Amino acid sequence: MTEYGRGSGSQPWHPEDPLYGDRGYDGQQYAQPQPPYGQQQHYPEQQQYGWDPSHTAGGQYAGNAGDPYAAQHTGGYGDGRQDPYGAPGGYPQAEHPQAQHPQSPQHPQAQHPQAQQQTPYVGEQRQGQHEQLRQPQAPAGPAGDEWRTEPDEEKLSFFDDDPADHGPDAEDDAEAADEPRGRGRERRGKGKGKKNKRRSGTACLLVAVVLVGVVGGGGYLAYDYWQSHFGPAPDYEGEGDGQVQVEIPKGSSLTQMGQALEKAGVVKSVGAFTEAAAKKSIQPGTYTLRKEMSGAAAVAMMTDSGNFLTLREGIRAADVYAAIDKKLELKAGTTKEVAKSQVKNLGLPDWAGGDPNLKDPLEGFLFPSQYSAGKGTKPEDILRQMVARAKKNYDEQDLAGKAKDLGLKSPLQVITVASLVQVEGKYKHDFDKISRVIYNRLKPDNKETYGLLDFDSTVNYARSQSTLDTGAVSDLRKFKDPYNTYNVKGLPPGPISNPGMDALKSALEPTPGPWYYFVSVNENETLFAVTNEEHNKNRQRYEQEHKKAGS
Repeated sequence: MTEYGRGSGSQPWHPEDPLYGDRGYDGQQYAQPQPPYGQQQHYPEQQQYGWDPSHTAGGQYAGNAGDPYAAQHTGGYGDGRQDPYGAPGGYPQAEHPQAQHPQSPQHPQAQHPQAQQQTPYVGEQRQGQHEQLRQPQAPAGPAGDEWRTEPDEEKLSFFDDDPADHGPDAEDDAEAADEPRGRGRERRGKGKGKKNKRRSGTACLLVAVVLVGVVGGGGYLAYDYWQSHFGPAPDYEGEGDGQVQVEIPKGSSLTQMGQALEKAGVVKSVGAFTEAAAKKSIQPGTYTLRKEMSGAAAVAMMTDSGNFLTLREGIRAADVYAAIDKKLELKAGTTKEVAKSQVKNLGLPDWAGGDPNLKDPLEGFLFPSQYSAGKGTKPEDILRQMVARAKKNYDEQDLAGKAKDLGLKSPLQVITVASLVQVEGKYKHDFDKISRVIYNRLKPDNKETYGLLDFDSTVNYARSQSTLDTGAVSDLRKFKDPYNTYNVKGLPPGPISNPGMDALKSALEPTPGPWYYFVSVNENETLFAVTNEEHNKNRQRYEQEHKKAGS
């Protein structure tokens, strides 16, 4: 508010002002009762009006000696000029005493710059105005915005967007933020008519998209859950076509079998296979199946015993050929001729052959397992399955890298040791110690057997026989054959059987020990010895056990 002698802006009250601290209704400041006219209090320390009272006409106002405001009550300025805002005989009666007076060239504030300085309110208004000032009414003008109780439309919602906020008025609002509170509100008040808030279409669209995504995603998840838990598993129809080989490892569950079949393209889903294979007994092995078979067709083919050939661990290559001929109803010797003529086309690794003393390069590579051998299957197809299975297992065990650590010359010698372990050890729990006996006898400083293995199994292989009575040791040393370990130091030229995984692992990791001899007394007990004398005592025990079993 602006009064005579006060600045145009809102100014703080002086601490000594009689109205200091009284803020009235809701913090609104209003005037306290003023002393009667002519008894106004004067404060020498306060700033007075900027003109000299001595300039008034007549010196002083009659009846108010010493009143410096006498010029106001006469309606003039004391220099003979009429106050355009005054009235004879008193202070101008304004409808709102707090209303500001516009500046003019004739106004005392324009002529006296000192009047712009703040002068505390000294209560010079008339008694009739006191009651009006007591009313808790909102001041007129821009300052009234401070008392508005309506919510600020600018804080309604983050969804609201006023195009005017991005127009020229936005700059005015930004400038108003740096101005004093009263002036800033006055500037913002100019654009009030343009602040009609509306809900942003972009925000609504965003919310709609999110809701659609949530509903759609939830629906898809629900459908997928229903299909995977309660709906039928995806499946092919019919018997399929083409040909593909699938290996089912030992100990595989139905789910693992289904995963192998799905990966090979045999069945469409694991569920299609497991549903059809429920309560069925499926053996591990290598299966020749078709592409895109129904789950039921795949299970039927895998459980038909007439379609498979099963090979035991430790079987010789000659016995494998005979079994294939019998299974495929071929003339005896047919598969043996095929193996000999197509040996280079069956997938053998490069290190498999090369020794001219090998009796059969496929020995040790016809891996014992179950193979598809249905009607119309060719012998070379079955042999190729066996070689592929053996090569895969050998690669997984890194025979080439471990052969050097064991003091062997090639991966083929590792398979040879495994074949000896498989044939000499009747029971798997003896494999690790029997493997150690072999490596101990191969040592060049061996004083017990002098580098000779002395295994009857090698004699039987050389003679293409299988018997416990191989003859006297003196006679065996006279038998000339590269596979006769009673006559030739070290390992035979190649494997003497097709070992399984247990024998192969024992050959790679023999149990530490000093043994040079062993004899199996029965299926639960094998006796190991370090010296020949100790070994002879174990042999006597072996003979006694067999006499009891024969009687």
